Amino acid sequence: MNGFDVIIIGGGAAGLSAALVLARARRRVAVVDAGAPRNAPAAHMHGFLGSDGRPPGELLAAGRREVEGYGGELIAGTVTGLSGDVPSFDVRLADGRRLRARRVLVTTGLRDEIPDVAGARERWGRDLLHCPYCHGYEVRDRRLGVLGGSPEAVTHAHLIRQWSAHLTFFTGGAALDQLERARFRARGIAVVEQPVTQLVVEEDRLTGVRLASGDLVPLDAVFVRPRFVANDTLLTAAGCAVTADGWVAVDAGGRTSVAGLWAAGNAVNPRATVITAAGEGSAAAIAMNNDLTAEDTRHAVDRLHAPKGVLA
Repeated sequence: MNGFDVIIIGGGAAGLSAALVLARARRRVAVVDAGAPRNAPAAHMHGFLGSDGRPPGELLAAGRREVEGYGGELIAGTVTGLSGDVPSFDVRLADGRRLRARRVLVTTGLRDEIPDVAGARERWGRDLLHCPYCHGYEVRDRRLGVLGGSPEAVTHAHLIRQWSAHLTFFTGGAALDQLERARFRARGIAVVEQPVTQLVVEEDRLTGVRLASGDLVPLDAVFVRPRFVANDTLLTAAGCAVTADGWVAVDAGGRTSVAGLWAAGNAVNPRATVITAAGEGSAAAIAMNNDLTAEDTRHAVDRLHAPKGVLA
């Protein structure tokens, strides 16, 4: 078993940002990554200062180089088990390897559950979109649609209206009350109550949606509010407290209710964009290094006052 100051589970923006800070703090740090980032389908990321329009894979590749440049270790693999507490955690990988660490940071992200519509999975992150702050500008003033079916979808439609006046809301079979209909009319948002059965694609480009009646509604892009499901099994299995809405609770520095265990990014914050996740990873790294420094100091004092011949 190999010992580290910190093991980071998940090598996305949050995990790599944390690893960079910790490696520069001269901590022995390892990042274990399964290689399946949430934003892999997206061609470009936006709203990240200094990296706007950059392919997300390029950002991660640069981050890995930076972490390794400061002595951080990158380990390809999937973590299947996490146990222990301060001062020693046991991290188990699917291939049988076991790693030890004084502290653990979980940055395993989340997965998006999208509507069961033909073509949806293939177009996800391309012209079936979620975040208007990430992709809205690129489809501004075009023919846009919003798939309904959840309580949040109505609010999402009003948000998408900021980027285009050519907007259609598909109710997904859900009933709209008079106030909701009046608000849509006031903002010029068309409403279609027939179910959407298919995303229509021609020459690798979305051209519209097919309704249950067979009619085609021409569109250039479609937004949907997916159901966010945190990849937090390692955290909940370790006994971390959760909030009223079911997400693992962390403080401003990413500390969970379990001593020595931190979390950052989409694993605990469904609203975190790439730049937000990177910032949360950095904040967690600073908090973890402060915690380790306090422990180092206690050990140094214990050794100083230990009787001769007795190891503290």
